Amino acid sequence: MSRRRIDLAAVSDPVIARADGTFLGLLALADTPRPAIRELFARLASLGIRRTVMLTGDNEQVAKAVAASVGITDVRAGLLPEDKLKVIDELMRDRQMVAMVGDGVNDAPALARASVGIAMGGIGSDAAMESADIVLMGDDLGALPYAIGLAQRARTVVIQNLVIATGVMLLQVTWVFAGQYTPLGALKLPVAVSGHEGSTVVVILNGLRLLRGRR
Repeated sequence: MSRRRIDLAAVSDPVIARADGTFLGLLALADTPRPAIRELFARLASLGIRRTVMLTGDNEQVAKAVAASVGITDVRAGLLPEDKLKVIDELMRDRQMVAMVGDGVNDAPALARASVGIAMGGIGSDAAMESADIVLMGDDLGALPYAIGLAQRARTVVIQNLVIATGVMLLQVTWVFAGQYTPLGALKLPVAVSGHEGSTVVVILNGLRLLRGRR
């Protein structure tokens, strides 16, 4: 029988195979990150995510091996649900805004406590999805940078629309008062109506820009 040396640092579930009283070997089961996960974290960093922390109930050796393969340096391992909750509280005191991504029952309390809880809908438990603020429909983490980018773009568009609407209203009010003392006073109603409807069209068109850049 050939022998092969196994690095148990990244093995989460070693299984011994035995048949008819004879030990046949050791099955090493390990979590393997998806190939594009390192690129995903790079994209998150480009969107302004300054710190990434891994929270897991696995043992520390396994957690650090997986984290090193994807470029995560801050690892908290061997955590129970209440431990994850404490870490979220700690991070919120330090960073104030914290997003938590999870899929299991053990993640539900931390998802509910975080500033933004994000559950994986494809493989997530019912408890995780009910506790989260956002549910990604599927088990592809690649949707996470898109969701964050879309939220940032939506915030920008909302601010722009508020500025447009407020600016038009102030201009109309100024026009109305100024029109009382000028020969243009008779035009104030048509101009006001045209300005109001025109700003509505501009706001709608500006909002439609969010349809661009679909995943």
